[in-house]
Amino acid sequence: MIRVDLDHAADFDGWREAARRLAMASVAPEDVLWQVKGEEQDLFAAPANPLPEAQEGEAPRVPRGFPDLARYVVCHNDPARFALLYRLLLRLQDQPRLLELATDDDVHLANAMSKAVSRERHKMTAFVRFREVAGLEGEDAAFVAWFEPEHHVVRLTAPFFRDRFANMRWSILTPDVCVHWDRAALSFTAGVTQDQAPGSDHLEEFWKTYYASIFNPARLKVATMKREMPVRYWKNLPESSLIPSLIERAEGRSTAMVEAAPSPAPKRSPKIIARTEAARTPIEPGTGLGGLRHAAESCKRCPLWANATQTVFGEGGADAELLFVGEQPGDNEDLVGRPFIGPAGQMFDRALAEAGIARDRAYVTNAVKHFKNEPRGKRRIHKSPNISEINACRWWLEQETALLKPRLAIALGASAVRSLTGESHAVTKVRGQVLASPFAGDVFVTVHPSYILRLREPEDREREFAAFVSDLTKARQLAYGA
Repeated sequence: MIRVDLDHAADFDGWREAARRLAMASVAPEDVLWQVKGEEQDLFAAPANPLPEAQEGEAPRVPRGFPDLARYVVCHNDPARFALLYRLLLRLQDQPRLLELATDDDVHLANAMSKAVSRERHKMTAFVRFREVAGLEGEDAAFVAWFEPEHHVVRLTAPFFRDRFANMRWSILTPDVCVHWDRAALSFTAGVTQDQAPGSDHLEEFWKTYYASIFNPARLKVATMKREMPVRYWKNLPESSLIPSLIERAEGRSTAMVEAAPSPAPKRSPKIIARTEAARTPIEPGTGLGGLRHAAESCKRCPLWANATQTVFGEGGADAELLFVGEQPGDNEDLVGRPFIGPAGQMFDRALAEAGIARDRAYVTNAVKHFKNEPRGKRRIHKSPNISEINACRWWLEQETALLKPRLAIALGASAVRSLTGESHAVTKVRGQVLASPFAGDVFVTVHPSYILRLREPEDREREFAAFVSDLTKARQLAYGA
């Protein structure tokens, strides 16, 4: 038996180093005893040997998602979590695609632990309430909070508070471990009891007043409230004292809101409505795709135009019989002003050729006509459009479709599905199916070619490219009957 002593309950780095050495020494999972320093030890455990020394050679290989999964699993409160991860690590050496088997017992348990930790991390970011305390002589005030997490999420979540409250000196106290930020670095100390946490402060009444003012009785759903804000957190929330009375008065307040006279419209509302209606006025008959493209050059229906070089409109002949809809232009497309000319576009063209689809019989466009990106140094990083941006740009797609009247629309990815059907679908669940569009008729669903480019392994890319070609072939057969 080999004993591994980890520095703390969420010691991912310690587990990873120990697991690597154990795996390279071919130590079986049942021959390892995982312990956390300071926690109660098993009095009946047999005497254990120390961890083997590091060896030269190839370290165990894991798929990309395993480290992130392990980081969350080690934060769970199950004492068997370290053994579970080590067992998965060894199994991955013979089954590199093991994590894709959701029905496997080990994989299922690890995913359940990861989700529980993720939920607890979210609860910590939502339900920590800081209280102001006096600073030491010569220092300004500090802020202290008390929290009782179900899992060991403090170290995992501390960077969120560091980034959110970078200009404050603060501490979060918990029974397991405490985290402190001095505006320069995070530090961790042993856990404390709740009596060491501060009581109310002068800001608490302001917070309660604000909470009561934003409470909407018409949207009250007690069961949902308890699910999203579990009762076990209420005792540490200042606003919890208001909740019973707010719930009690909710029905009466809702009735009063319904019976009250409507509020007068803002003075600017007629101008806003007129501008919106003007923007939605259909293009005059006879304008054609060229006129539509020219009109779209000045589109400001959503904020995306501000960071884009130009509008990237659809491309293809007015007699095109197949309508291909992607997500949005990429960096190359944004600079040149044409859709599907970057790496994904080149793969798309190759797939069209192999599927027997002539490019001049197709019209290619995007659900969103401006490049959504995030500047990062000299680069612009792609960001997926949200529902409001897709909805704002759908009007242009409707006009394109009305002019083209295609035999079949092909949705390349989830954003295209949303734009064409008005509904959100996971592409993995509806791929190869035909959905209905309120303005484009039948919609055949497949992946976006950029999905194939993101696959790391060459054999995975080859397999998915073949499946993509098969999808396009099926779409051609649906459109033309052959």
